[in-house]
Amino acid sequence: MSNRKVGVIPLIDNVTAISNGRQVEPWHTNRTFEAYGTTSAGVGAAEIAIEVRNSENSEWLLMGSITLTLGTTVTSDGFTSNRAWRYVRARVDSISGTDATVSANMGTAPL
Repeated sequence: MSNRKVGVIPLIDNVTAISNGRQVEPWHTNRTFEAYGTTSAGVGAAEIAIEVRNSENSEWLLMGSITLTLGTTVTSDGFTSNRAWRYVRARVDSISGTDATVSANMGTAPL
């Protein structure tokens, strides 16, 4: 059995407000999406949408959502996909909590 390396592409990094991440073009169709975040005190929450499209001229479509309950230790969640969309981005739909920050990335690897 050989080990396959997974390339990790940041989609958003330490975001503190509702915003769109950058558009990326993954090389492979095997993809994992992970979001994680924290607060500096107490609890908070965040909703991160993973969006896709095939044309730069089309609207973004929702592939999946990740909902996090944030706290002073890192919380995370994610999902997998083998769909071959050309462009991918993360969008922070909501975020709350004291000094709340969230990040999201995409892992991708050949078959």
